[in-house]
Amino acid sequence: MNSRKRKTFSVMMIAVLVIMSLVLAACGSTATTTVATTAGTTGTTVATTTAAKTWEPKEGITMIVPYGAGGSTDLLARSVEKVWSKHCDQPLTVAVKPGGGGVTGNLFVANAKPDGYTIAIGFGSGSELVMPYVQPVQYKPFEQLRPIARVSIHSVAVAVPENSPYKTMKDLVDDAKNNNKTLTAANSTAAGSVDFVMRGIGKRAGINVTPIPHSGGGPATTTLLAGHTDFGGGHPAEIAAHLKSGKLRALGIALPERDPALPDVPTLKEQGIDLATWGSVKGVAGPIGLPDEIVAYYEKLFKEICEDEEFKKTMQDMLQPVLYQDAKTFDKFLHDAFEDYKKLSDELGIKEAIQAEQAKPTTTK
Repeated sequence: MNSRKRKTFSVMMIAVLVIMSLVLAACGSTATTTVATTAGTTGTTVATTTAAKTWEPKEGITMIVPYGAGGSTDLLARSVEKVWSKHCDQPLTVAVKPGGGGVTGNLFVANAKPDGYTIAIGFGSGSELVMPYVQPVQYKPFEQLRPIARVSIHSVAVAVPENSPYKTMKDLVDDAKNNNKTLTAANSTAAGSVDFVMRGIGKRAGINVTPIPHSGGGPATTTLLAGHTDFGGGHPAEIAAHLKSGKLRALGIALPERDPALPDVPTLKEQGIDLATWGSVKGVAGPIGLPDEIVAYYEKLFKEICEDEEFKKTMQDMLQPVLYQDAKTFDKFLHDAFEDYKKLSDELGIKEAIQAEQAKPTTTK
């Protein structure tokens, strides 16, 4: 082969190699693009699972309870803690941080690093659904915390001590009206879901009710048991043992229908008091910047926990229904509930009542 032919052949081979390289590169690029597209749209194929971001904790997790020890949120957290190790390899620490009607603990989580190692339980209670509308709070729940999953909803039960003369809501209302009494009511936190019900009873029944707020459901129940208030409100989990022992008596439930946990207790509406609320929602949340892959991990984790037979039995025993929702559904639920509470507050004048109380000068003895 002469030198000219050899040169031509070499050029042709180089061209072929360049073309093959470009084709292979294009194939690799196409495959990568296909996987990315699949991950963004379907999230179901094996290829997607490999490409999608996943997250698992590499150290212990802290779960903040923003209400007092012994309340329904704390009891829920302890129930989660009981089965946690079956579903997560990393340890769980439950930390109680009460104060400000749930604001202190939730603000702590809102200010935490969004790395998945600090989460809140009890999200959706009064400090998120009721308090931001009726009074200023130190943070904006829907702008600083990201919903992860709903676990339960706790109804508000109206109760009295065993030695109370009230056997029904009618007894309570009639006594207040006939004797021109101002009744005191123990409740968990100021401007929370239970406080809302106590004030709502006063408005709807046309009687004077003075709510006495506490740091959580546990301390409020202690006050009620001691007979320091005429009546009170709490979630079934907080008062279950006292109902069974006869130390407390439930008069009514502030739900549209009877609570399956207390099927023999009539609703307020059944007794002529036109009041029903969403109850106290118990969900899980993290800082607003929590990445999607971390939310997805906890969604799956809490779904597994809610399906755990041991967890369901514990919840049943303490009168807490298991009502799981994923992050997207839970977020919509929260916004719907918030709007409904706003309407009810306007209708009952609860916001103005709380503001008027706060404007009163305090006296010291």
